[in-house]
Amino acid sequence: MAGEKPFIHLFKTPYGHYMFDVNKNSIIRLKDSVYNALNQEQNDGYLDVSEATKNEIGILKSNGFLSTKRPLEIRHPEDEFLEYRLNNSVRKITLQVTQQCNLRCSYCIYSGDGELQRSHSAKTMSWVAAKKGIDFLINHSRDIDDINIGFYGGEPLLEYELIKRCIDYANNNAEGKNITFNITTNATLLNEEIIEYFDKNNMNMMISLDGPKEIHNKNRRFAVNGCGSYDLVMEKLEMIKKRFPHYYSRVSISMVIDPENDLSCTNEFCASCDTIKGLSFTSSIVDDRYSHEKNFIPDDFLKKRNYELFKVYLSKLGKISNDYVSVTSMNEYQREEYEFTSIKPIEGLVERFHHGGPCIPGQARLFISVNGDLYPCERVSETSEVMKIGTLDSGFDICKARNLLNIG
Repeated sequence: MAGEKPFIHLFKTPYGHYMFDVNKNSIIRLKDSVYNALNQEQNDGYLDVSEATKNEIGILKSNGFLSTKRPLEIRHPEDEFLEYRLNNSVRKITLQVTQQCNLRCSYCIYSGDGELQRSHSAKTMSWVAAKKGIDFLINHSRDIDDINIGFYGGEPLLEYELIKRCIDYANNNAEGKNITFNITTNATLLNEEIIEYFDKNNMNMMISLDGPKEIHNKNRRFAVNGCGSYDLVMEKLEMIKKRFPHYYSRVSISMVIDPENDLSCTNEFCASCDTIKGLSFTSSIVDDRYSHEKNFIPDDFLKKRNYELFKVYLSKLGKISNDYVSVTSMNEYQREEYEFTSIKPIEGLVERFHHGGPCIPGQARLFISVNGDLYPCERVSETSEVMKIGTLDSGFDICKARNLLNIG
């Protein structure tokens, strides 16, 4: 078979041989003989097989598989609409109301040397900048009915009065919009007055809690004295559940999993702690993107993690009850399920194409720093000029946003 090789990726499992056809965006199972023939062609550039196998390959081709077509240019399909989207369809902003925090978590991305990501500082967002940010959202969301404002830190509740002022201003000025609010907090500064205000103003709250006391306190300690924060966080959660049961459904838990800890302890805590039963969870392994020291993941952690994920698959097949499935493993499964179900067959690649993954920078989760700088979201490095896509005063830098959009 002369010429270019088919645009495919071959792989196998203990139960079969498979092909991902890029032009079809589909995974199909192959006979062993066909797999071996295609593997030979991919590696050696020629095909020397039996007539029966050639016929099998011919059938695949007649059904649109094994095309050699490849894109000629890497460009995002939204490229030509980028400027319009950013000027008219921004859905959410996240205001960094402070860079200060009353905790010093061992894994915090802001606890480094400031080279790869900013460090903690006493900087806070001014009311002038916050108001500009809200106006920016209103003026750049003409095509959007439902908008959201998030509050981020540091610990955002250190600037509670500013947050209140922002919420009141947005509610009074976002005419014709359905507006909701989000906050990510360590919960230590919560009180009944704050919860009552949040309850009246469509505030969804994500609280950081890493598991049982010994695990949470290992990493999440107060800056002033180094003491663990677990007892106070649980006290605040219990206060909300007891005094504001109707609001409790708007609370979710963000759990950072440290591979050095026993995963079983965390899973048992999630299953047995009455205070957090019924709340939704998001979980993630310690983020080492902005650290010079990368995570070491012990074999024991991987075995337990994979076993827990295996139990999720069994529950989906109806082999075991969901009662045996941990919250953290179900959360991981749901992320993988979303990625897998987003694979849909296509008729073929076009000449201008782009890999999946990149968002439209700034449209879905625009992050506004204390200084009024614009970033695609709160997860990127604030020390990177590449990631800075504008300012509140100058607006979006479309060229820089386009460069991020078209990363190939």
